[in-house]
Amino acid sequence: MALQFLALTFLLVFFPLLAAQVQEEPDSLIQGAPQETEMCQRPRWDPELHLAPDLQEYKKNEEVMLSCPEGLQPSYTHIRCSREVQNIIRGKPVYREVWLGRASSGSWIRIRSRVECVEVLEVVPGTVDVTSTTIKLNWTCSFPDACQHIQATCRLAGPSSPPCEAEELTGAEILHGKMGTFTCPPLQPFTDYTVTISVPPSTVLFSWVIRTKEAVPQKPEPLQLDASNGTLRWKALPSCRGEIVGYQLNITARAPQDGGFVQIERLQLSSRTTEHPLPAYGPGTRYAVAVRGLTAAGPGAAALRDFHTNGSETPGPPDGCSRLVLDTSASQGTAVLPLHPISQPPESASEHQLLVAVTHNSSVLEDACSGELQPSNHSHPPEPYVAAVLNLTAPTDFMLGDGTRGHGFHNAPLHPGWDYTALLRLARRSPQAVPLNCGCFLVAGQSPRPWPGIVIGVVVLLVLVLLFAVIVWFVQSRRRKAVSIKAKENI
Repeated sequence: MALQFLALTFLLVFFPLLAAQVQEEPDSLIQGAPQETEMCQRPRWDPELHLAPDLQEYKKNEEVMLSCPEGLQPSYTHIRCSREVQNIIRGKPVYREVWLGRASSGSWIRIRSRVECVEVLEVVPGTVDVTSTTIKLNWTCSFPDACQHIQATCRLAGPSSPPCEAEELTGAEILHGKMGTFTCPPLQPFTDYTVTISVPPSTVLFSWVIRTKEAVPQKPEPLQLDASNGTLRWKALPSCRGEIVGYQLNITARAPQDGGFVQIERLQLSSRTTEHPLPAYGPGTRYAVAVRGLTAAGPGAAALRDFHTNGSETPGPPDGCSRLVLDTSASQGTAVLPLHPISQPPESASEHQLLVAVTHNSSVLEDACSGELQPSNHSHPPEPYVAAVLNLTAPTDFMLGDGTRGHGFHNAPLHPGWDYTALLRLARRSPQAVPLNCGCFLVAGQSPRPWPGIVIGVVVLLVLVLLFAVIVWFVQSRRRKAVSIKAKENI
């Protein structure tokens, strides 16, 4: 009986103590490792991170090295396991594991964000600037200490070959600091270059193949004329400075009469065309020819040549060209032009345009013929303008200066006393549907005779002569009278 009593007493005393211990233990494990635990679990950061040593648990203050794949860098290269007090429960500290990272200053600081592998150096998006002779980009360095030995280079992406030989570039630029701009040395247009940013000896951070933009082409030479058939020829341009998309051909033909102003042609030919016949206007005609190559960057320098046909006989006017004296009405400001359509290929779409200029200057007329269409601006004297657009299929008399309007142009009245030149231009679209082929033909004008002005001038001159005669008579009369009075006094 005594033994049972002792057992019961032991249970009554031990059970409350056991219950208290059970209640206390969960509190000591809340949000952290048990106080006696001195280990840290492997951090769950970027899977590309490599830890050395590579373990699942690390001891307190054990230093671990972090590394990344080539071209990437971790936020911290050295970390270590540590523990800090998270909370105090019932007077006892609750610990949790933390990781410390070594800063560039050498001190250890608490890592509060996820450690990842990031690019050491980044090219700023949208800053790559490419011209025909330069490649330029802006860069930023996430870890300036790691960027002290980074270098940037430009190299030809492949071997060059005639006729588009390019020089190989040498040298490299060392990048320093947190940010900057890298510019390749002077480059050649329309050429592939490899831009490389690397860490010697062999770690490549970035590598791009970039083609410089196109530039205008060189001159298409030699420019020659086959005298047997009047065909102009030139050598096809290589695509060294850009893809050749065509050729611009400007021809000015001057006949021996009318100051040499005959016709202007503005043509754009395909990239496959390397010859074109000159318009034939008979012996003595002089031609000024300019040929330019075209790329996406525009027309290049012109190959210029002057040619002339042999012979001294004066040829007749070219087909469609007329030299006329205008039947001018001084009172109405009009002139009648007998116009004839300019010959054209039957399949070409074209229109006749009548231009007016207050001049006979040949260079001004050339500019007017090849320039953009503009209506009369009512200036005094007016700039060359388009008076009308005509559907000219047969000879017709056209009243210039009758004041009518059409197609956005104004057939403005002519000003009496001004010297006009009318130009009939054939605007014809080429098969490429890009250029304008213009033939300008001189229709010489004659201004109305200024008889009223002449009459007024003669009348004014007569009045002045009469007035002068009266003054002379008056002066002489006074002089004679004075002499007579003096003679009487002497007697």
